[in-house]
Amino acid sequence: MNCSDSRRSKQLKNVVQRLGLLDTLSVNWDLMDLALTHPSYSPNENYQQLEFLGDAVVRLVAAELLLETYPSTNVGQYTAIRSVLVSDRTLAHWADSFGLEQYLLMSGHSAKDPTGRTSRLAEMFEAILGALYLSTNNMILIRPWLDPLLREKTKEILQDPALENYKDALQEWSQLNYKQLPEYRVKEMSSLQGDPERFLAEVWLNDQLLATGKGQSKKASQQAAAKTAYSNIIKSETQE
Repeated sequence: MNCSDSRRSKQLKNVVQRLGLLDTLSVNWDLMDLALTHPSYSPNENYQQLEFLGDAVVRLVAAELLLETYPSTNVGQYTAIRSVLVSDRTLAHWADSFGLEQYLLMSGHSAKDPTGRTSRLAEMFEAILGALYLSTNNMILIRPWLDPLLREKTKEILQDPALENYKDALQEWSQLNYKQLPEYRVKEMSSLQGDPERFLAEVWLNDQLLATGKGQSKKASQQAAAKTAYSNIIKSETQE
């Protein structure tokens, strides 16, 4: 493995230090090396399996922290908040803030692909979580530095609900309750003078129209429709 090389060993230790971990004796460096190896660099030995585990780890830590910090919040709100906390955009932002990309082994072609950067950073971040979890088979190497990130992001979400990804939240709710995904039907409206919202989206589930939404782009209109649908669902559930 690459971690036998002194230069690579130093890189891996830099990663752990950037995360603020003081306990480095418990870290499995072979796993950390895998967590920072992209499939384009090594098709057989890379971060994919650790990423799979890390996805479950970050969702569990986020759920535990929300229960601990906001014990009176309803489950629907938990789901909406967590969907943002574990999104590729959020995880990629954290990976970027720690400057971890410089330690990721990948092919030159992948490194020059800006379109895949967000997914690549998020996957690497999840893989690091997977490696740290397997190092001790618990969260002792994870929660000391991840909890503050989750707390700060949760406060940000609660202060500005527009940051919540309602499409992800609605999708998670529909999969849990109906084992189906919402369907979005988008059409471009006739432009009205002074109205920048050009697109109208309908969100359907189980052959029922849940809501509509308008936006300046197709994605924005879908997000608006999802927000209305999800808000109606949460309101209905809290009244039962």
